[in-house]
Amino acid sequence: MRPRPSGRSSASAGSGAVPASDDPSTSLPEEPDRPEKTGRTPDFAAMPTAAVTATPAPVPERGPRLRKGVRAGATASAQLLLIAAALVLIGWVLGQLWVIVLPVVLGMLFATVLWPPTKLLRRLRFPPALAALTVVVGFVAVIAGVMLWIIPQFVDQAPALADGVVAALQDLQNWATGPPLNLGQDQIGQAVNSVIDTVQNNAQTIAGYALSGATAIGSFLVNLVLALVLAFFFVKDGPRFLPWLAAQTGKRVAPHVTALSYKMWKMLSEFIRQQALVGFVDAFFIGLGLWILDVPLVFPLSIITFLAAFIPIIGAVTAGALAVLIALVFNGFTTALIVLGVVLLVQQLESNILQPIIQGRGLNLHNAVVILAVTAGGSLFGIVGAFLGVPVAALIAVVYRYVRDELDDRHPEIDDDGTRVQVTGDEAGATLVRERVPTPAPGSEAQDGAERADDTERTDDAPRPQS
Repeated sequence: MRPRPSGRSSASAGSGAVPASDDPSTSLPEEPDRPEKTGRTPDFAAMPTAAVTATPAPVPERGPRLRKGVRAGATASAQLLLIAAALVLIGWVLGQLWVIVLPVVLGMLFATVLWPPTKLLRRLRFPPALAALTVVVGFVAVIAGVMLWIIPQFVDQAPALADGVVAALQDLQNWATGPPLNLGQDQIGQAVNSVIDTVQNNAQTIAGYALSGATAIGSFLVNLVLALVLAFFFVKDGPRFLPWLAAQTGKRVAPHVTALSYKMWKMLSEFIRQQALVGFVDAFFIGLGLWILDVPLVFPLSIITFLAAFIPIIGAVTAGALAVLIALVFNGFTTALIVLGVVLLVQQLESNILQPIIQGRGLNLHNAVVILAVTAGGSLFGIVGAFLGVPVAALIAVVYRYVRDELDDRHPEIDDDGTRVQVTGDEAGATLVRERVPTPAPGSEAQDGAERADDTERTDDAPRPQS
């Protein structure tokens, strides 16, 4: 149906006027062409864009990346296996040579204790051999005097200790027959008979353990004597040993040998001093508590507490348990509880007050590492291994830190004053002297490495976890 034209349009056409569509002043803007409505969505991808989009980077295939990851994992696994195999081999060699290694390590620990008085006697014009002999003999005399004082006290208290054990067992039986257990005499008798039968059936095994223990004690005494002999030579010829060792390695390696040896010696000395201080504090306060509570064997228990401090963490627990057991046998349950409270209080004071004070110049080992070292040493080599586990772990940590600093170009062999130890002379008359390390020229590779090391040290000012 065609629309009818309006009257105005007809009049305008009849009067000869210009049509509205032809008048520029009255014409409307032309609308853009709209897509034809065909019921389909327009293809925007086919339309031209204002800017040319960048071509995306090709995505690497998963195959090469997967092969690269597998290759890296295999390399790391092989390296870990090699390290584990090397550690197992070292452990096996140490186990085979333990008869030689044990006296040497004990002799070095004794030497750290004996060297300060030996050095004092040398300053007083004592010959090296006489000074070392005097100190070693005095050390043996002190140890023998302490043992001769402790053993008779245990012998004198042996009858009372046996009576106390019988009384404690009787109290335990009375407690078991009362509430809440309410065990009958028949049940208790059966339990006692079962224990007796077990002991009788394993009498041969128990005798074997006793024989092994006696053999171990005899072997330990022999190693102790050998360690004292080695300690004598260490304190007598120690100042000449390091120059000789440095002369064997040459001038290039000598600064590292001397610096690492000094650090290891300092670590051993610090371990002995630190544990001696901890042991003295524990022995004094625990012994004071035992004396106030009138517990017998106060002095022997104090000495045992002092010696147990050289086995960190585990030694303190063992000595405290022994003190509580003695109090339970001789003084009863109430006194044993008080002794337990005294032991726990002293341990807390040591852990929260004393240890933070001496930890800054101590071993810098985490408690977990200490426990693992004591456990590993004890399981492999018994009580002596438990005693030596922590210092050995500390020496390993010293070597690791030295190698790490050397790889980071921090030059651990150079002291704070810019000097290092160097060897002069031949093997017969080698001496150690200090030489000043020349400062590298500006812009050289050595200067750049030193600046990178300084930057690393500045960024390492934040507290780092203990190794």
